[in-house]
Amino acid sequence: MSLVRRAVPEDAGEVLRLRQVMIDSMAAGPGDAGWHAESLPTLRGRLDSPDGDFAAFVVDHPERPGALAALVAGTVEYRIGRAGSPHGLTGHVFSVATDPDARRRGYARACMTELLEWFRERGVRQVDLNASADAEPLYASLGFVRKPDPSMRLRL
Repeated sequence: MSLVRRAVPEDAGEVLRLRQVMIDSMAAGPGDAGWHAESLPTLRGRLDSPDGDFAAFVVDHPERPGALAALVAGTVEYRIGRAGSPHGLTGHVFSVATDPDARRRGYARACMTELLEWFRERGVRQVDLNASADAEPLYASLGFVRKPDPSMRLRL
């Protein structure tokens, strides 16, 4: 029996907590979590739409009832097709996080495996993610490769 399950609306607070764990680990310290209250209703709605283009997979914390040990979230995006992706579906993985006291147990790998299967079931043939140096070995072991990234961003 798998430890991994699809996140439900009741998990939203814990999903945000683990997202903050990921954000804080990338920023090397605690960040502002004031945005959680505003984000919570939107996240609950997305978690309540199992047939949509967003999914989060989680593992319940084995020592803390009601808490999550790990989280992986992703979306399916449509982009006009091209060679290798004629239907234009691209998966994007984000918010891969494991509670600090639950690391090194294979939870992130198990969640990633479920998310990748979810992408396959939707016809996604390409999956992108941004990897920290610490997480790169996990992703490489799942078949991800580094690519040159000409990304730019504009905040509106």
